[in-house]
Amino acid sequence: MTSPVLDGLGTPRNSKRLSPARILTLGAALFGLIAAYFVVTTQNAQAAEVVVSQGKPATASSTEVAGAYLPGEAVDGNNGTRWASAFTANAWWQVDLGAATAVSRIAINWEGAYAKGFNVQFSTNGTSFTQAYTTTTGAGGQQSIAVTGTARYVRINLTERALPAYGYSFWEFQVFSGGPTTPPTTPPTTPPTTPPGGTTRLLSYNKPAQASTWQNDVNCNPCSPDKAFDNDPASRWATSSTNGWVDPGWISVDLGATATISQVVLQWDPAYGKSYQIQVSNDNVNWTPIFSTTTGDGLKDVINATGTGRYVRMYGTQRSSAYGYSLWEFSVYGTGGAPNNPPAPPADPSFPASRLVFEDNFNDPAGTKPSTAKWTYDPGVPQNGEIQYYTPNSENAQTDGQGSLVIEARRQDYQGRQYTSARMNTGGKFSAQYGRFEARIKVPKGNGLWPAFWMMGEDFLSGRPWPYNGEIDIMEVLGRNTNEMYTTLHAPAYNGGGGYGQKNAAGVDLSQDFHVYAAEWDSKGIRFFLDGRQVFNADKATVENTRGPWIFDHKFYLILNLAVGGDFPGPIDATTPFPSRMLVDYVRVYQ
Repeated sequence: MTSPVLDGLGTPRNSKRLSPARILTLGAALFGLIAAYFVVTTQNAQAAEVVVSQGKPATASSTEVAGAYLPGEAVDGNNGTRWASAFTANAWWQVDLGAATAVSRIAINWEGAYAKGFNVQFSTNGTSFTQAYTTTTGAGGQQSIAVTGTARYVRINLTERALPAYGYSFWEFQVFSGGPTTPPTTPPTTPPTTPPGGTTRLLSYNKPAQASTWQNDVNCNPCSPDKAFDNDPASRWATSSTNGWVDPGWISVDLGATATISQVVLQWDPAYGKSYQIQVSNDNVNWTPIFSTTTGDGLKDVINATGTGRYVRMYGTQRSSAYGYSLWEFSVYGTGGAPNNPPAPPADPSFPASRLVFEDNFNDPAGTKPSTAKWTYDPGVPQNGEIQYYTPNSENAQTDGQGSLVIEARRQDYQGRQYTSARMNTGGKFSAQYGRFEARIKVPKGNGLWPAFWMMGEDFLSGRPWPYNGEIDIMEVLGRNTNEMYTTLHAPAYNGGGGYGQKNAAGVDLSQDFHVYAAEWDSKGIRFFLDGRQVFNADKATVENTRGPWIFDHKFYLILNLAVGGDFPGPIDATTPFPSRMLVDYVRVYQ
């Protein structure tokens, strides 16, 4: 249970959309004759789309701080500067293109304080505006919006905040003219189709890797080149800062034998390549490009390009920022080579899932502590600014004799703190990958109370730090408003205030009765439910193409707790009832 505001609103690791013209397919037999032609053609096609907003005058309804986070900082071409509004629900930002211009696309690189609801408007005179785009389901990250119209003035009206305690903020707002139509938003979820002569497969898993440099320090320890080929999207390669981040930067993989390449997939960190090539070689010395771009925009690049060689290299010539190059994953598909087989994933469950693999109904006599065969008591001082102490030996958790577990928060002096509660988990006793995870819970009401039903990646227990292990918050409720619940995912590229999730209106006061909170999870994503009604869908492909790598394809364990105070729920006050009780009727997992 990690507070959505735990990390504040610092630099987000938000991801980017797919680039507008990244697919280059070459016939294998003709590759040697026409590769250069296709590279030039691709570059020319991409060059047709131009940014027309950079450096132009910008205005806004407000700024967060006088003299800082100014409107013009969103059109300066620098992803390290940003505009931020005052902490209000309604705001606007506008750029003057200088003359009436045919507009084809809007690109917004949001900071953590993004807009869920906004509209984009066009005007030729700065007075009369027409609507070009509107949404109430904005997800932040970097958005690419296809539009059509002519405008001198482009305005974004911001109407609903993702973080109600803050305002709105974006690093860059780009207006494009010309170029191709809407870029794809969903990449292939399977390897490319089988070419003549063999079966296409992943060729690069756990193969030897080299790089121009690699980082190994407190910020990235280690970010060696092999991390891009380990099929682990929570580890990455990054160029070293020892001598300053410089161009060019590259990373290559030895496939072990000559292979026919048909697809390369790059999952970029925010330090991505704006200009780069995919190259192949037979001797690791002489390189031939099979794909080239000068308009890379990060996140997930799915590149259909054909070539033959034993070695494949990403060769970057222009960085997107003052930092270097970094990739979470670099996957090469094709035929030939000497591939290693990655671990086989479990089969996707069919929903509704019916095979019960874990259950606790808490039907024990009153005063019985949770079974240590199923649960571990999790004592100690918590995080997130909470004020309670989680007691050992389940002192604050026991059955009530009526079929429920009671997790009780008390006003009690304990280990130097004035409040106690309980947290319990199934770590080391039960964990699972995929299935339906559900609990029937009655939450308490009161300022500063924070009940939760959530999951942590099993590798947290073996030393992988948060958020690299992954966190799935199925239910968080704030006692100050028990008419809504939160569902959130936390990962290296989106966590804390930038976590991927949603506040959901319950339609009822959740503290007045039991409700069923559930998540249905498979290789395509996680869908969240309240009393059988889907309230949020975390689609894997969407996350990879808007926020960052999907790190949830491994085992997770279950957690129940009731926190007191903290960054997210806010402080308790004189009206907060003690003792306060979170009642759990059952916890079940189906596959």
